[in-house]
Amino acid sequence: MVTHVGAEAPGDERGALLAFLEEQRGGIRRALLGVTEEQARTRPSASGLSLGGLLKHVAEVEQAWQARARQEPPAVHRDQSNWQECFELTDDETVAGQLAYWAELAAETEKLIRSAPSLDDTFPLPSAPWFPPDGAVSLRWLCLHLIRETARHAGHADIIRESLDGRTAFELVALEEQQSESQQPES
Repeated sequence: MVTHVGAEAPGDERGALLAFLEEQRGGIRRALLGVTEEQARTRPSASGLSLGGLLKHVAEVEQAWQARARQEPPAVHRDQSNWQECFELTDDETVAGQLAYWAELAAETEKLIRSAPSLDDTFPLPSAPWFPPDGAVSLRWLCLHLIRETARHAGHADIIRESLDGRTAFELVALEEQQSESQQPES
């Protein structure tokens, strides 16, 4: 389920793109509200996806695209031999740790996008069979790609969470609001 971002400031394309990306991140974060580490690692469907694995994947993907935009190597190299590992929390990885890491990455993505001279600035695509040879993409494309990637997995997270305990996205939005209200200082 999507919670809707606020009204777009006229002419603030960067702000609109970043707000839509954050909106989709929220869907994944909400799917993790109140789950145990064991539940986060559970794979309740035929797909083999888990909430913790999806969290790790979207964080790793966001970091890799930031690195590519800066023309640096990603923190973790993935290829056909190890790509599946980005969907699995290791024994020493936790949901809280991955959420904290992803929050840092979100701040870095915002800094990258807001500090660029133009969203039309481009960077080369990596060499891979699914990318055109010698291709390049813009920072606008990067934002749209991250929105698409995160939204796709937010949908997966909704299904996994509902399979785990029956909680729907609507219930999780309400739970998030309750938790937010209980954490606000009294006036």
